[in-house]
Amino acid sequence: MLWGMSPKSMRVLPPGTVMITGATAGLGLEFAEQLGAQGHPLVLVARNLERLKEVAAELENKYGVAVTTISADLTNRADVDKVALRLGDQKDPIEILINNAGHGLKQSFLVNDVEDEQAHLDIHVTAPMRLSHAALRSMTQRGHGAIINVASVAAFLPRGSYSAAKDYMVKFSEWANSEFADQGVTVMALCPGFTRTEFHQRMDVSADSAPKYLWLEADRVVSECLADLAAGKAISIPSKRYKAIVGAATMIPSGALRRFQSMGRK
Repeated sequence: MLWGMSPKSMRVLPPGTVMITGATAGLGLEFAEQLGAQGHPLVLVARNLERLKEVAAELENKYGVAVTTISADLTNRADVDKVALRLGDQKDPIEILINNAGHGLKQSFLVNDVEDEQAHLDIHVTAPMRLSHAALRSMTQRGHGAIINVASVAAFLPRGSYSAAKDYMVKFSEWANSEFADQGVTVMALCPGFTRTEFHQRMDVSADSAPKYLWLEADRVVSECLADLAAGKAISIPSKRYKAIVGAATMIPSGALRRFQSMGRK
């Protein structure tokens, strides 16, 4: 297990630097807040350099930790390679990689432009795969480390190309966790349901597009995720309600599951 217990019963990682992609908003920012509060140096990755600098300064002032930034568009291969290079630095190693960057597409597959679908695939699958490859090479050489791949409950439900991308990350994480556990590396897929972040706002999706009881708070999602990482789990599904939904998904007729396709898109 990666974790120990503090006097306040907070789960705390051993010292080490954390890299977070998509770190200036939503779950990425919440990961930065919670891990910064535990004293971890942070490497924040996002596209907007100005916003990156603002968030870095806020976190440094708030928690007294070192925060560095990498401005990168993870739909661009050259930018992905730049981030991967940092992951391979053994003199200043990354102890935890959190592949969080992503976005949604509001329209259906055939309505979306194919280049938008390609960018969607690149940021949800190609970039995390390449960054995980770089991180795993470095972590297995050192004999310790962890990767959190932010997936979604959608991986278990029929929700178009988004589901397909997230299903890849779940399967990849399950395999990698088993493959590299004996080399001291934990790999876990985080599968939240609807979460109150900027994700849906950026898609121009209203909060009432899904029932209120299905919405989770970002701080709870992240804290449960970190507890599951401590336990060495390959998959983290925050909240009992979503655990029940995923558990029932294999027993629900496909026609009934189609009801979920329109949730979070209006």
